[in-house]
Amino acid sequence: MASDANARTLSAFFDYLRVERGSAKLTIAAYSSDLAQFAKFLEERHVLLSGARREDVREYLQELFSHSLDGRSVGRKLSAIRHLYRHLLLDGKIDRDPTLNIDLPKQWKVLPKALSRDEVGVMLAETLPQNETVRGQALRVRDHAMLELLYAGGVRVSEVADARLEDLKLEMGYILVRGKGDKERMVPLGVPAQHALQQYLRCSREVIVKKRSSPLLFLGTGGRRLTRQRVWQLVGKASLASGRHASPHMLRHSCATHMVENGADLRTVQTILGHADISTTQIYTHVALDRLKSVYAKHHPRAKAKA
Repeated sequence: MASDANARTLSAFFDYLRVERGSAKLTIAAYSSDLAQFAKFLEERHVLLSGARREDVREYLQELFSHSLDGRSVGRKLSAIRHLYRHLLLDGKIDRDPTLNIDLPKQWKVLPKALSRDEVGVMLAETLPQNETVRGQALRVRDHAMLELLYAGGVRVSEVADARLEDLKLEMGYILVRGKGDKERMVPLGVPAQHALQQYLRCSREVIVKKRSSPLLFLGTGGRRLTRQRVWQLVGKASLASGRHASPHMLRHSCATHMVENGADLRTVQTILGHADISTTQIYTHVALDRLKSVYAKHHPRAKAKA
């Protein structure tokens, strides 16, 4: 049956991702969902994954668009299909790639959301210590340090949740993070982030963990591990003061956008964010240009035509 053959093809591909490329579980889970959907589409037409033609792939993309799926999501699904057929071609399972000459949707039109510098400042101020209990102050210091790290280094939420004490090199001004595919990179930290992390380690971490030991940098009450979902909640709560609901990823986008606005070259931003391809980083030039035009239109006396 087509479904059995397709299942074997996908199983072999996921084994390849895990063993040969060391892909993260999150990546494999996303690929699994996208490719299973594509395989089902083919099975309804009695077509094997190994026998798909370019017309099949195009019809599949057209069906996705007909269901009002946005360009970025369609692009992600096409990327997963490309990786599958690239593997099958190199492995000698097929002699032609059905994804050749199929362009990606124009994903760059879907720009990431970023906070203004003032909004980031309000968020950071919201987590500064206040007149609270010792435990309450300790949690505020922890949250402030996390926000500073998210914004200063443009790190992913999973990279914050997984950060270890030994990865933090405050005397050298950077932290070592492990990104997608378990790739390591050094992320520089600004002075405010360094001070916030120093205060957290000096005054608050022991209050939170209550003498329990853990290799992780950020922890919940009683030394429990902070989940990614909990970090999202803490960022969302802090962002309420700015009038906009923000996520950890918005702080990452804000870091990159503000660096590009201040003249940082794309290669540097790419290295800090841990993007494998600079084309992913190039989207921030569009974000910065849009904001530049907006500021110009608002403040230049001859930006608008007079009647």
